[in-house]
Order: sequence, then structure tokens, then C-alpha cells
Amino acid sequence: MEILQIIEKNVNQRYIDQVVEVLKDGGLIIYPTDTVYALGCDALNNQAIERICSIKEMKSAKTNLSIICDDISQVAQYAKFDNTQFRMMKANLPGPFTFIFPALSKLPKAFKGRRSVGIRIPNNEIALAIVRTLGGPILTTSVPGEDEDYRCEPGLMAEAFGSQVDIVIDAGRGQLMPSTIVDCTSGTPEITRQGKGELIS
Repeated sequence: MEILQIIEKNVNQRYIDQVVEVLKDGGLIIYPTDTVYALGCDALNNQAIERICSIKEMKSAKTNLSIICDDISQVAQYAKFDNTQFRMMKANLPGPFTFIFPALSKLPKAFKGRRSVGIRIPNNEIALAIVRTLGGPILTTSVPGEDEDYRCEPGLMAEAFGSQVDIVIDAGRGQLMPSTIVDCTSGTPEITRQGKGELIS
């Protein structure tokens, strides 16, 4: 396991390239978003997804999985949405929101049985640089733990998960407030968890 210090205001592309090589090899990372620190992997690598599900004890097929995309055109490859929902995404992203949409079949086997997918385009240049360089989405789920420091401090996350992840990106102390979840699967957007951010509808 390696800790990489990356500053969001001056992202080191060489480090991003290193992270992406790990993801392409099926590795797991801990990285910052515009809300909490997250566990991530290549969202199209089924074995890597299963490893994250194991860490988070997400064994039910009903558990929602979320991916980070770098723009709405990439979202359209993996999720189904209408023009009204497109405009809502356009008004709120990049930002601290997870939009739940019906999933398209391009997602890997780990998504089978899950009819929906969470979509994030975070306002965080490190996360977006990883996705752009990878050329595809990354799976995202919050770092687990009850202790606040172990969910905010990269050094403590490395201590807790060093045997389970390959890279921890240290971008400074993280936040505790998660994203706001907006369920769009029934057509009418419904906020199912109010977190960071105020939704522009």
C-alpha cells in the first residue's frame, strides 16, 4: 500500500497516472471527493467491485452501487434519464449529489440484480482527473467506520485499510457530510438522504 499526497489545486498528473495503472490492474484506492473520502475501483472490473463489496459487507443484490463519471455524456452510457432529469443534472453537477437512475446493461456482472445505479460527478478535481485519465467510471462508496478520525484522516485510513487497498490519496483532512441522494427511478426526483448541497430542481 502506498500513500500519495495530491493537492487538488495543483493535481500531479504523474501521481494520477500511477493511480490509474493500479485501477487498470484491478486495484483499490481511497481517494477524496467533494464530500467524504471514498473507496474506489475501476467500475467495469467485476472482481475489483466484489472486493469493495466485501470490505463494505455489501452482499445483498439490493444494495445500491454508485459510479463517478466525468461528465453527463459519460453518464448516458450507464444510466437511463429523460430530458428533465438531464437539465437537473446540468444545474447541479459537478456537485455533492448522487442521482439514482435505472441502470443500463453496459455495467458489469456485479450490478446484475440491481436495477439502478448511483451517479456522481463530484466537484473535486482529483476524482475527476482519475476518471478522465482512466477513460471510464470508477466505483465509489464511502470509507466505512464509526470513528470520525478514521473516516477523515488519510493516515488513519491507511492504517485501517492498508492490507485491503493499494493506494491512499492524501489530500488533507476530509469531510463527514455525505452527498445528497436523489432517487430518479420513479420519474419524479425524490431526496432520500439530505446531505451536503441544496438541490436545484
